[in-house]
This record gives sequence, C-alpha cells and structure tokens, in this order.
Amino acid sequence: MDGILSLLKWFTNFIGFENLDFASILFSLLLATAVAFIISQIYKYTHRGLNYELAFMSTLVLLAPIVSVVMLFIRGDLVLSLGLIGSLSIIRFRTPIKDTRDMVFLFWVIAVGLGCGTYNWNVVIISTILISITMFILHFIKYGQSSGTDYVLVVTGSLALSNNEIGKVLRRYTKESRIRSQEADEGFWEIVFEVQLIDLTEEKTGALFGELKAIEGVNKVSLLAPQIALPV
Repeated sequence: MDGILSLLKWFTNFIGFENLDFASILFSLLLATAVAFIISQIYKYTHRGLNYELAFMSTLVLLAPIVSVVMLFIRGDLVLSLGLIGSLSIIRFRTPIKDTRDMVFLFWVIAVGLGCGTYNWNVVIISTILISITMFILHFIKYGQSSGTDYVLVVTGSLALSNNEIGKVLRRYTKESRIRSQEADEGFWEIVFEVQLIDLTEEKTGALFGELKAIEGVNKVSLLAPQIALPV
C-alpha cells in the first residue's frame, strides 16, 4: 500500500498536480458522472410519450463530466477560455430536440458539469435534490395535462352522406365537436372532425365506434391523437 501511495504521489508531482488538486479533480469527475447518472434515471422514470431514445440516456451521463473537463481546462485562464469558445463555435449540432423537456435535462446536466468543474459541489448536490423532488412532484400530479384532450375523428363511407345522424352520435359522446374538413366524391365521402371526448375509456370509445358504424353508409371510423408526443 505504501508503495502504491508513493507511486501515486510521484505521478501527480510528475504531471504537475498537487495531491489535493488531483483528488479534487478526480472527485469532481466522479461526482459529475454519478449525478448525471441519477438525472438520466429520473428522465427515464418520468418520461411520457413515444419519442424516447436510448442514446439520449448515454448523452445525459457523459455530458456532465465532459463539461467538467472543459471547466477544469479553463481554470480561470481568460485566454484559454476565449480560445476554447472559438473552437467550440465551429461545431454544428444538427440533432433536433423533439421534446422541450429534453432540453431541460440537457441544461440540467450541463449545469451539473459546470458546478463540478468549478468545485461548487454543495450547490450541485443541493440543487440536484431540489430539482429531483420537483420533477417527481410534477410527474405524479401530472402537471400541465389537460382535463380534456382534443382528438381527430375521421369518418368515411359511401352512399348518402349522413351529417345529421353523425352529429347526433357525437353530441352524446363529446364535449365539443366541429368539422375540420369534408370531402365528397362519386360513391365516396370523408368527414374529419375535431372532437373533445367526454370519456376516453375503451368501453365508451367502443360504443362510439359501434354507433357510428351502425349508421347507414358509414364504412370506416378512425380516432387519432394530433399530439406529437402521445401520453402514456
């Protein structure tokens, strides 16, 4: 053990580190990686929608220690910081952010990297705890979720167009409905409604479909959610 400690001391002196400085750098990188891993797990647990990407998890974990390394390189050197900013400015990122919530997590891990790279470990730990609690609270109370979600109802058929019959059925199952588009051709017609359903249970949805298909001339009924990220 004494030999290992002596070798470590010699190595740190050889590369220009003091023992305390080397330990601080190592702790900063480890803390940034650990906190970023926790943040990635929070993202995975609280994520809703279909735009989940496994690669984004690895990005969250790796981004924080990388930002910490950048801050450790600068270390109060103004000239180096300006040169680093200039070199980073030529990098062009073309990956689109599909969900604004993903941007929040990216800023979060960047902030963790900045804090660890500047040795503000207390701020990193306290802020991570508070933000994590806030994330879980917003997730469990389903903050921002509308009580009534708009859907697109597409009704197609043939023979005579039955707007009145369709309207009677929709009034029983929707809070509000309005025609978005209407198309008619020889032996074919299609009406697209924007509806706000009263109850989205399978039983009510099946009953709505059944009554619409029972109308003479209706061949097909489709219900679509217009949101980019569909709720789970």
